[in-house]
Amino acid sequence: MSQFDPFLAAGLFIILAPVVGVLITGLDRILTARMQGRVGPPVLQPLYDIGKLFQKRQVAVWGAQSFFIFCYLIFIIFTGALFFAGGDILLVIFAFTLGHVFLVLGAYVSYSPYAHIGAERELIQLMAVEPMIIIAAIGLYQVNGSFLVGEMAINPGLPILLLPGVFLGFIFILTFKLRKSPFDLATSHHAHQELVKGSTTEFSGWTLAMVELAHIYELVVMLGFIWLFFGDLLWLCVIAIAAVMFLEILVDNCTSRIKWQDALISAWFVTLVAGAGNIFALSIM
Repeated sequence: MSQFDPFLAAGLFIILAPVVGVLITGLDRILTARMQGRVGPPVLQPLYDIGKLFQKRQVAVWGAQSFFIFCYLIFIIFTGALFFAGGDILLVIFAFTLGHVFLVLGAYVSYSPYAHIGAERELIQLMAVEPMIIIAAIGLYQVNGSFLVGEMAINPGLPILLLPGVFLGFIFILTFKLRKSPFDLATSHHAHQELVKGSTTEFSGWTLAMVELAHIYELVVMLGFIWLFFGDLLWLCVIAIAAVMFLEILVDNCTSRIKWQDALISAWFVTLVAGAGNIFALSIM
């Protein structure tokens, strides 16, 4: 690992993450279609969608809307680059959260009530998931003795054996971050009537394309967190990521959306019982 180049790793993430994210998203759509008895789109359909959005005319209520979404995309890319470059996981979480604040601001500057509802629920989702993500970082620190992602990634052991509760809690809140049912509160692909498209309702053209591109980068970053629970066992990590994604898709297609109050309470309950409970047990061992 002495030859590890963080700048090269960051550059590879910026270039390859959209490729990996598009393939995963495309397979997600195909599996969803199969579960619903449909043929489904081509695996590269997410790429085609983003390409078409970049070609469409931009319509914005206020010019700052596009600026906020651009900042959202930049911070998500920075988060992923810092993560895969082996940086401090606490800084990764901070940048990740700040990026979503810009998404909320981009939704709030429009005059659409649907966008405002989506923005408010985006903040609720942050309140729901951030405690668990921070607890996951603390747990990984306890196991590895460092907050650096680069040192966590080369752990010769299996951190998941010491952090089973933290891992289960992280998988639970991953449903929020992937915007899957029953926690698709802020923006929905199921066309809920009171949301339409939530925080992205008023986005169009290349602004909406940047949102979709940011979601693809975000997907890769969130799946990267799963990698840290398996240390340097790359093959086991790939199997775990595939299993987690299949589980998320299955849950998305087998559950109906719940109220935001229930989603928030359930996330905090899992964080307290599975996450904090695991951390407490590990600290007294």
